Amino acid sequence: MSILEIHERILDIAEIFDLVYWPCIIDVKKKKLYALRDDEIAFCLFNGAIRTEEDEEMAHLLRKKSKLFIAYGSCAHEGSIPGLSNLYSAEDHFTSIYLENPTTVNNLKKIPISITKMPDGNLSLPVFYDTVKTLGQTTDVDYFIPGCPPESHQVEAAFDAIKGESPLPDRGSVISAGSVALCEECPKKKEIKRLRHLFRPHELFPDNNVCLLAQGIVCMGPATRSGCGALCPQNNMPCIGCYGTLPNAIDQGANMLSAIASLLDISFDGKTESELEREIDDVIKTIPDLIGLLYKFSLPVSILQKSKSR
Repeated sequence: MSILEIHERILDIAEIFDLVYWPCIIDVKKKKLYALRDDEIAFCLFNGAIRTEEDEEMAHLLRKKSKLFIAYGSCAHEGSIPGLSNLYSAEDHFTSIYLENPTTVNNLKKIPISITKMPDGNLSLPVFYDTVKTLGQTTDVDYFIPGCPPESHQVEAAFDAIKGESPLPDRGSVISAGSVALCEECPKKKEIKRLRHLFRPHELFPDNNVCLLAQGIVCMGPATRSGCGALCPQNNMPCIGCYGTLPNAIDQGANMLSAIASLLDISFDGKTESELEREIDDVIKTIPDLIGLLYKFSLPVSILQKSKSR
């Protein structure tokens, strides 16, 4: 859908390139991909994180067959929302979905397995891995295009570079996106305020002209790469971080937590460390899902990456 948002320019692309594999548009079997020569595909936009054995197979196969291999969108780039499942194991998922879900009837307590022996042969399912990985954690990637989804101007810029109309950046670069914080392209007035409470978007009517974070709405702009034009904040919805971690930053969530900490209305005068911790904790507790907020798009590439194994 994001590619179709370039509208009539897709006709220019169709004049230059032939579609080799695009499951939602054309019917091409996997065996045809295996039959291609290595590097026969000019470029591949790979969409999605790596969750299963089949995802991993396709990542390695398309990498082998493609001259340019591009992680397209937030899931391939940094794991995105599917990456939050790294807080749980595969066993946790199956137990919750197939055994404890109140709307699932499963009297035999069956859960999916990779091989099921049948009278006429074996039935197989791709192995469901314990963690979600990004495309770059799975195989070699030439370029990354962030966004959930990438905006049309990013898609156009990427195609222009691929066609040779603009120079390609250094290999491994994030292309068609900015290199500064999203706040830099947000037109809202930046005000320094001290906060005693953090709000979810539905809990107050924000001032249209003032920075959302300054009003207590947790906007991920300070810790998120620019490039989208700050579309969400301009419509009074906080940035949720889909363009990913800032260049040279180690951890998007830690960066954002630091930004929040700098705005808290906490006095240090005459207080013990435990009293300060309690005050800070009271403010942070107004966020109902801290990890889900701070790492919604980047948990697999963060310092945390996943929960500890039991």
